[in-house]
Amino acid sequence: MQINRYLYGATIGIIGGGQLGRMMATAAKHMGYRIIVLDPTPDCPTAQVADEQIVAAYDEEHAITQLSEKCDVITYEFENVDLPAARFLEKKGLLPQGAESLAITQDREKEKSTIVKSNQRVAPYAIIHTEKELDQALADIGYPCVVKTCRGGYDGKGQVKLQGEKDRAEAIELLYQQERLIVEQWIPFDKEISIVFTRFANGEICFFPVAENIHRDHILYMTVAPASVSPELTQEAKEAARAIAETIGVIGTFTIEMFAKGDEIYMNELAPRPHNSGHYTIEACNVSQFEQHIRAICGLTPIPVYFHGASIMINLLGEDVAPYLKQMDDYPTHFHMYGKAANKPKRKMGHITYIGEDINTLYDTLVNKELIKI
Repeated sequence: MQINRYLYGATIGIIGGGQLGRMMATAAKHMGYRIIVLDPTPDCPTAQVADEQIVAAYDEEHAITQLSEKCDVITYEFENVDLPAARFLEKKGLLPQGAESLAITQDREKEKSTIVKSNQRVAPYAIIHTEKELDQALADIGYPCVVKTCRGGYDGKGQVKLQGEKDRAEAIELLYQQERLIVEQWIPFDKEISIVFTRFANGEICFFPVAENIHRDHILYMTVAPASVSPELTQEAKEAARAIAETIGVIGTFTIEMFAKGDEIYMNELAPRPHNSGHYTIEACNVSQFEQHIRAICGLTPIPVYFHGASIMINLLGEDVAPYLKQMDDYPTHFHMYGKAANKPKRKMGHITYIGEDINTLYDTLVNKELIKI
């Protein structure tokens, strides 16, 4: 794919005004770009660092047209972008990432089939539309398993884990709400890992270190980099990411969440954008996932990635902000607040990142100081 080269002074449009857009915009502003954000919430996190905001729904045709007329290149901070709008922008040559990545990652059925097409391992699964198909899937896949919506859902929303027949009613209720679900075998994984990478128009891929993710209540709590996995598994994760990226034709920063079980990895979810688990790259690497993304969509050359050696990133949910800010002087830390108007429980309000040279030393130090909760 040929992508036009845009240098400082050009205008980048961002669809979505949350924290990912904010950090994307911050990286772009350092490089001299102008930023216009499209988001329905006035003074959203991205708008606070942008040059202009178009306050409108993501699928409002007039707003999308206005954005296209004002910008040289356009990107997005989340995958639930209106698909017709994305195709309109792609046709006008403004969306280097294209609409296909969105079409795939907005739908778990398409996502799984794309991974399988890339010859990568996934948990056994089935797509269901009826109770009869659900019963057949449960018979084939067995318990425990996870039933998820094919569209929408994040941070554990839109999914239920079935331990046995007694949980079937929950799946039925979800099926009546959605009409199409995916049933996946539960993988008793050792750890969840993610790989964040940036692919450029010439096919070159720059990988960030494979990281380990630890969740609480289905929300990412902590990312540890590098992940404590073997060099062989790390290489397998990179090869899997490359195969999927080339199948899709990825441009920009992209993330794949995987389950590690012994010496095997299973692909879990794809995200066609910078990712929560890649926030550590802002301070722990010489180039962040956000700057590398801007470089890719603007047709610039990649920067080889160098890593300090150890990093632990912790999400600050609404209930965590005050406690962590009180103790941030107990050990040197980088902190980011997202500028959200209301502090709410379970809402991502910011993150903090600890940096070191050795991950075991850093982890033990933070545990001993009770700065991370295990």
